Amino acid sequence: MQSQKDTSAQAAESTAIAVLAWLAAEPELLSRFLALTGVDPSDVRAAATNRGFLAGLVDFLMGHEPTLMAFCEATGTKPEQVVRAHASLSGGGHDSGW
Repeated sequence: MQSQKDTSAQAAESTAIAVLAWLAAEPELLSRFLALTGVDPSDVRAAATNRGFLAGLVDFLMGHEPTLMAFCEATGTKPEQVVRAHASLSGGGHDSGW
C-alpha cells in the first residue's frame, strides 16, 4: 500500500509532466523555459526524469499567472493542483491554503 506522501509525490510528478507536454505544444513558452534553465532541447527527455527539472517546470508556470491560467484552462487542471505540485516538488510540502 502506498503512503499518502508517495501518492502526493506521484501526483506532483504527473502534474509536472503535464506541464512539459503542454509546453511542448507552446513553442514560444518552451523556448523561454529552455533558455532560462539552460537545458538543451535534445536533453529534455532525460531531464524529465530529474525531480529538480520537474520542480523547475512547475516553478516556471507558477512564476507567471497568465501562463498558469492558460495551462489550467487548456488541460482542465485546477490551479490548486499546480500549487500542491509546486510545494511537493520544491520541498515545501506544506499546505498553502489553496
